[in-house]
Amino acid sequence: MTAAAPAPSRTATRPDWLTVLRRYFLFSLIGHLLWEIAHIPLYTIWIEGTVGEIAFAILHCTGGDLFIAFSTLLLALFALGSGDWPRQSWAPVLLAAVVMGVGYTIFSEWLNITVREAWAYRDIMPVIPVIDAGLTPFLQWLVVPVAAYLGATSRLSWRGITRG
Repeated sequence: MTAAAPAPSRTATRPDWLTVLRRYFLFSLIGHLLWEIAHIPLYTIWIEGTVGEIAFAILHCTGGDLFIAFSTLLLALFALGSGDWPRQSWAPVLLAAVVMGVGYTIFSEWLNITVREAWAYRDIMPVIPVIDAGLTPFLQWLVVPVAAYLGATSRLSWRGITRG
């Protein structure tokens, strides 16, 4: 008598959405933390703040970035995701999350620099004409979410399973 081969697990046939969300969170955390550390010298806190204030700003901003990253991804999933996500609908979900993240960043930079005066750019911060938003926050919301999303859904993450 021979034993029947075990049925393939769900993750052997397609990525599990919960695992993708967990990986997206981890990749976003790492990406946004590194980005915040790298571009904080472009803000006035770098020359006016204490080491403690700078460290708090990095952690505070990274936490906000994670909230924005997850909020935009979940909104994109609600609007454009399918029951077979991430195998299906991954491109429209990613595009919508990035557009919302960039849009929120432009609004937030305007609100916190112009209206609230909560933070300020140093003269060395490249600024995008017309919208007067810093180039590095804008690029952050193009690069980090895309890298985190692709990392969370990559073939390497699934041992050879394609993103679909």
